Amino acid sequence: MSLTSSSNPDSIHPTTNKVLKLYQKFANYPLGRWLFSVVIGFKAPYFGTISPLITKLKLDYCECYLRKRWRVQNHIGTVHVIAICNGLEMAMGVLAEASIPKHLRWIPKGMSLDYTAKAGTDLRCVAEVREAWQTGDLSVYVTAYDKDDVVVVKGVIKLWISEKPSARQ
Repeated sequence: MSLTSSSNPDSIHPTTNKVLKLYQKFANYPLGRWLFSVVIGFKAPYFGTISPLITKLKLDYCECYLRKRWRVQNHIGTVHVIAICNGLEMAMGVLAEASIPKHLRWIPKGMSLDYTAKAGTDLRCVAEVREAWQTGDLSVYVTAYDKDDVVVVKGVIKLWISEKPSARQ
């Protein structure tokens, strides 16, 4: 099996990850990223409430576009922070599925966020891993930017990484 390393030299990933390969295949076609996002929505239906669009996916990095529309606004006309959290969690989840080595599994353990500005525009939700994938806690750094690249939410989603159980158990 061929291996490649991400921007983090300590992190080694198989290049055969099916989620990443599916994204790369879909991204080559018109509406491909939209169709990929719809497929992800079928696997995790709750994300459909924000109608996200995965715009960039590579090892240890994912961007998700969240359009400001009535459905995700709060009483003051900005994007509701819970909708932003959903966008950040989707970016984190897709990143994790596309990047985690085959012998490991993940589950969210916690989320710590700072709301730094009002979100009055469409948003770009970014998730990135800056350390090696290994058992134990793993921090995924998340940031939501408005159309002017102003940070509106930033923080960390903590994952618990463990070995997959043996097939013989």
